[in-house]
Amino acid sequence: MDMMAIVVAAAVAALAAGYPLGRLRPRRRLGDWTADQIRFTGACVQGGTKRQAVVVLVHAVTAPCTSWRVMRAPVTETRAPAPVRDPEWVAHRTSTDKGGTA
Repeated sequence: MDMMAIVVAAAVAALAAGYPLGRLRPRRRLGDWTADQIRFTGACVQGGTKRQAVVVLVHAVTAPCTSWRVMRAPVTETRAPAPVRDPEWVAHRTSTDKGGTA
């Protein structure tokens, strides 16, 4: 084979492999998954310390800029806050709440 055929074959192979990887974005998906695992499970991870070590290592590889900040963040509350209701809502209504136009 001559050099031009090798270059063309390498370019075609790179495009054939790069397009699906660009569409699937495995590094971003893996980074998002590990960030969620670290953020929402905290120090007590199901599977023990080996799993936690692997998750932290993968997160450090996929997102080195944010891995330290995420690991230091406290575990967030997953429940939605209950709405606060005003017991005196009738007295505080505006004219538009009463059905008026102005």
